[in-house]
Amino acid sequence: MNAVQTYRYLQPSALRAAGLDLQTCGGPAANPRFFAGFLTAPAAAAAGLLAVAEVARTRYHQPVNPASLDPVVTGSRGRLRFESFSGCCGVYARMDVLPAGLDGEISGHGTTNVDVNPPLREALARVGGIEPLHVAVGPDDLAVSTMDGSVVERKVPLPGRWLRGFAEVHVLTAGFEPRAEIPATEAAAFLRRLPAATDRSVLWAVPAGRTLRLTSRPAPGAVCLAGAGRLAALRGVLRHARTLRVYGPAVRAGSPAVPSTWELDTGALRVSLTLSPEPYRGFSGEGAALAALAGDDVVDDAELVGALLNWDPTIDVAALADAAALPDGRVRAALAQLGTAGRVGYDVADGAYFHRVMPYDAGRAERDNPRLLGARALVERGAVERDGEDATVRTDAEVYRVRRHPDGAYSCTCRWWARHRGQRGPCRHALAVSMVAAPVEVLS
Repeated sequence: MNAVQTYRYLQPSALRAAGLDLQTCGGPAANPRFFAGFLTAPAAAAAGLLAVAEVARTRYHQPVNPASLDPVVTGSRGRLRFESFSGCCGVYARMDVLPAGLDGEISGHGTTNVDVNPPLREALARVGGIEPLHVAVGPDDLAVSTMDGSVVERKVPLPGRWLRGFAEVHVLTAGFEPRAEIPATEAAAFLRRLPAATDRSVLWAVPAGRTLRLTSRPAPGAVCLAGAGRLAALRGVLRHARTLRVYGPAVRAGSPAVPSTWELDTGALRVSLTLSPEPYRGFSGEGAALAALAGDDVVDDAELVGALLNWDPTIDVAALADAAALPDGRVRAALAQLGTAGRVGYDVADGAYFHRVMPYDAGRAERDNPRLLGARALVERGAVERDGEDATVRTDAEVYRVRRHPDGAYSCTCRWWARHRGQRGPCRHALAVSMVAAPVEVLS
C-alpha cells in the first residue's frame, strides 16, 4: 500500500556557483537548514550521494521504469546521513558524512526527504578534482536563488514498505559483526569479478589474505552475497575509497541465505549497501521487527528512552540506561521498539544506534503489518490455548500447534512456517502465542 504525501520545496535542488544547494521538505521547522558549509571530499561526496540516489531509483528484482523516491537526510551533531531503499526494498543504501568530511557547523537537527532531481544528478556527476563543494541542507534564502524562486510541490508516492524496511534493517544489522576488511585496490578487483547484474544466485564471500574469495557454500566467517550485481552502485565511489569492510551475522555450514552490509570508507565519509538475503526478498517482509512491535511491555520504556534521545549520531546504551534508570537490556529492547517507527537506526561501523525521526506516524509500521494484525486478532478472540511451553491456536477453519524450542525459537504446523522455517520471522500463530506469554520473548 502506498501513502501519498505532499512535500513542499522552496525551489529545486541545484548545483550553483556557490556549491551544492540541497532543498529539504520539512523537519523540526518548515524547510530547516541542518548544515551549511563545505564538504572536504567533494568528489567522493558527490559520488556517494549519486549512489544513494541511484539505489532509490532502481528495482533490482523484476526491473521496471525508475522510481522517483527522494533519499532521506538526517543532520545531527557534526554528521550528515543520507538513506534510501531500492524500489524493490531489497537494498538499503546510506552515506554517512563524518565530522572530518564537514567544514561548517550543524546549525540544526532533523530528518527529512531531500530533492535529488535529474538536473542535480547530472551536476553531481560533473563534480571532480579539488573543486569546492558547498552544501546547504535546506535553503539559504529565497533571495539568493538563481531559479524562479517559486514553491515546488511534489506528490511523492511513499510506500509503507519503506517504513517497514527501516524497521527491519535496524533489527537485522544490530546482530552483524565485522567479517572482512580489504584495501580499495583489492575491492575494485573483487567487484570486477562479480557475476553480471542479471545473476540472481546466492554466493558467499570468504576472507582470503588481502582479498575475498567467492564460494557457493556457507562456512564459518563467510558473508552472504545474494544477487552480486546489486553492489554495482558502489563502483562510482571506489576510486575515492581506502577500504572495503564487510559485515554480517555469524553463519555455519548449511546456513540459509542471510543479509549483509558492504561499506566503502574514504576517511571523510562512508557509503554502504545492505543487501537482503535474496534478490526477490524485500526487507519489508523479513519479519525481524515483529517481536519489538508485539511487545506491549516495552512501550512505556520506549516512551521514556525516546524522550531522552537528543539527535545523537551514536547512542551510548550504558549512558542512556543510567539516565533512564533502566538495565541495558531494557534500553536495547526500547531502542528496537523505537526503530519500528523509524526513530532510531543502526550503524554497523560504529556498532551503535543513532537517532533520527522519519516522516511517518508512530503506529504506521504496526498498522501495515498483516502478520501482526492477524496475531492481535487471534489473541483478542481467545484463540490461543497454552499448554506449558507449547500452545494450540484455533482459527475458523484450522487448528495449529505451536511449539517453543529450548533456544526460544518457535515452530508451527502452518503453511507459512513449513515454507520459511522461521527464516522470515514468526508466523501469526507463533506471534500470537508470544503475546500471551510472560515475559515477552524474542523470536527467531
